[in-house]
Amino acid sequence: MGLDTAIGSLLAAFGLSASAGLNAWLPLFSSALLARLDVVELASPFDELSSTSGLLILFVLTFADFVGDKVPVVDHALHLIGTVVAPVAGAVLFTGQTGLETELPTVAAIVLGGAMAGSIHTGRTVLRPVSTATTGGLANPLLSLGEDVGSVLLVLLAFALPILAVLVVVAIVVAFLSAWHRLRR
Repeated sequence: MGLDTAIGSLLAAFGLSASAGLNAWLPLFSSALLARLDVVELASPFDELSSTSGLLILFVLTFADFVGDKVPVVDHALHLIGTVVAPVAGAVLFTGQTGLETELPTVAAIVLGGAMAGSIHTGRTVLRPVSTATTGGLANPLLSLGEDVGSVLLVLLAFALPILAVLVVVAIVVAFLSAWHRLRR
């Protein structure tokens, strides 16, 4: 294993786990599909996500979340559920990505992936009620679509240009912190 490969894998893992903070199911489905198409490789046992049954389950969950997150009130319930699901998805994605190419202990990968996804999910969960209150929920579907697009973009960048994925993650964190500070004033 080369140092460049290990660093790239670690950077990709951060991008993937952050994408799970924006949409927990979409990056799992995307990664499993890419693994099924032999575009990427996931470490065992996470490679099982690319099985036919794994892909079908992930597709149904991704579709249900995609549609449900566009519906006011349902979106808030999904965000509450996402408080648990997003960190788990982030941990799975981080561990699946680093398991093949790095010597990072599994426990460290789980903690890093869960913390990254959980942090991003918390940022979106804190800001969504502001949208609901200020627009009567009318802007929520647009915010949700933006989160979905951001999640897909991070997945693609994580696999193609991992350093750029990390820079996008930093930009997202800065944007969330900036919005939070504006709200507190």
